[in-house]
Amino acid sequence: MIDRALFKIPGARSMIMGLVGLDVLQALLIIGQALFLSQSITGLWQGHALKTVAGPIAYFALCFIGRQLINWFNARRLDDFAGSVAKDMRKQLLQKVFALGPEAVAKKGTGSMVTVTLDGISNVEDYLQLTLSKIVTMMITPVMILIAVAFLNWQSAAIMLVIYPLIILFMIILGYAAQARADRQYENFQRLSNNFIDSLRGIDTLKYFGLSKRYSNSIFKSSESFRKSTMDVLKVAMLSTFALDFFTTLSIAIVAVYLGFGLIDAEIPLFPALATLILAPDYFLPIRNFANDYHATLDGKNSFRDVMEIIGQKQAPAPEFKLHAWQADDQLEINDLAFRYHEGGKIAPLSVRLRGYQKVGIIGMSGSGKTTLINLLAGFLTPEQGEIKFQGQTSATMNIADWQHQITYIPQSPYVFAASLRDNVAFYTPGVSDEEVKDAIHVVGLDDLLADLPAGLDTMIGGGKRALSGGQAQRIALARAFLDHKRRVMIFDEPTAHLDIETELDLKERMLPLMENRLVFFATHRLHWMKKMDYILVMDHGQLVEQGTYQELLAKNGYFTKLIQQTKGEGEQDVQ
Repeated sequence: MIDRALFKIPGARSMIMGLVGLDVLQALLIIGQALFLSQSITGLWQGHALKTVAGPIAYFALCFIGRQLINWFNARRLDDFAGSVAKDMRKQLLQKVFALGPEAVAKKGTGSMVTVTLDGISNVEDYLQLTLSKIVTMMITPVMILIAVAFLNWQSAAIMLVIYPLIILFMIILGYAAQARADRQYENFQRLSNNFIDSLRGIDTLKYFGLSKRYSNSIFKSSESFRKSTMDVLKVAMLSTFALDFFTTLSIAIVAVYLGFGLIDAEIPLFPALATLILAPDYFLPIRNFANDYHATLDGKNSFRDVMEIIGQKQAPAPEFKLHAWQADDQLEINDLAFRYHEGGKIAPLSVRLRGYQKVGIIGMSGSGKTTLINLLAGFLTPEQGEIKFQGQTSATMNIADWQHQITYIPQSPYVFAASLRDNVAFYTPGVSDEEVKDAIHVVGLDDLLADLPAGLDTMIGGGKRALSGGQAQRIALARAFLDHKRRVMIFDEPTAHLDIETELDLKERMLPLMENRLVFFATHRLHWMKKMDYILVMDHGQLVEQGTYQELLAKNGYFTKLIQQTKGEGEQDVQ
């Protein structure tokens, strides 16, 4: 149940030591509670006046209240500690995911990564709360109660000592069975998450090719597999809980029967017999609580393992270069840059030389390697080989802080935050005035949207607050770029892939002015953009097959010309 990595969490050891001290005190209060209650009942049974047992009753009440206060204080400390650890862990996880880049997300799966980041951290928080308290209590309270019972009646202590390991053994056997089923359930959940996210991403393509029903059946099968694995876990959990309750109740009954016969035969006085009988349930209570919560912590343990695995992934240290903002006389030289994914996709060695403010088009069919090249240029992926020279410095990667700080990155589906329109547009430039925000909105053609919003710039959008079309989301991303005058490098990754041609052409007119006096990398499979590019990189199956200006590529009559001919039916080559 306990992962050793728990002890490496900052503050975990001090928290455990504090729990140990409080549990020792709580065990003493449990023993005192039983002794004072037995003394009170014995006195009344022997016919003593109520005032003669007022002292033991008061001490019993104090022990009871003290026990409850310790429980409350422990729960409060654990809740604060687990919440703080979960917050720090989520921050570390997000930082690591951002540092590792798209490769790590692709390797684990988008659905699994989202599950780990959201539900996984919550499971870890529950895991910390339940595990630390139950384990410490189980190690201390039964031992101290057993010692107290040994002083009261050693025969009962011997019975309790013999029964306890048998319950532990039974719990271990069922625990292994539950662990195996919980692991399968967790794997099925990750598979279902990845399958669902991938299907959502490609729903338009699936519908276009008439495959949406087939994939809905695939999701149904995945969900059924997850349902069955969940039911398997619940079956074992319910069976083990019932069996453990049965055996602990039977154990208490055995002690009670032994004490009863001892009282009948006058071999055991009432006080030790009653105190032992009161302590017996508390002796078995920690292990019952541990077993009841064991199944609830299995998901937390799996989530904790996944989170720590991601956080612990090693990455090459980013070069510490000092770069100035990109200028008209700066040069970018890429020599023999190559990359390979674990699952087999790759970028073959390629070389490119660029200078100053250029609009560089990256063209190719789906799967040609455009996005991978974009991620390499943005520093999201680390090349396997190659040399990159810019501003007189040489590096093996573009993962350089000063380089990434001057990049404006616009993907296929820009993220719209659950915030006001003003905050969304001014996300990278929070100090701008409302007039500047409105100017940016006007430039990108969002005047109609602003006019329709009931609270104007203060209207909440994103996060389900206000539905936006794909074109509107792209315009918000462009407005962000328009407001940020410091970033001189723009990277577009298929920004118009999901837009209809009318919306795309309208956006095109507004995007081109924003690209002036900037180094622009524009990846797309829409050929009509290429006439507006200063330089073009043509990709095919991970290889840079051609490069040059639009006219140079047409003169070569090579793969670029072939792409134009393949899309001629769509008329894209004629779009200005």
